[in-house]
Amino acid sequence: MLRAGRYDPLSRDPGGRYRSEVFPGLWLDTDAPLRGDLAQVLAVLQEGIATAEHAAFVDRLKHNAS
Repeated sequence: MLRAGRYDPLSRDPGGRYRSEVFPGLWLDTDAPLRGDLAQVLAVLQEGIATAEHAAFVDRLKHNAS
């Protein structure tokens, strides 16, 4: 994450995922693709985009585009 002109690493959540601070609902399990577990990659992405925070983000984008 870029803060005050420098990049700070994101911390993982208790489940070992990275959660974007800029794009609500973008959750990544960066270990899953290294294991070849694409089903886990998709499951984590789908879990993130199913959140209320992501829905609110999408609504904001729709209203700003109008």
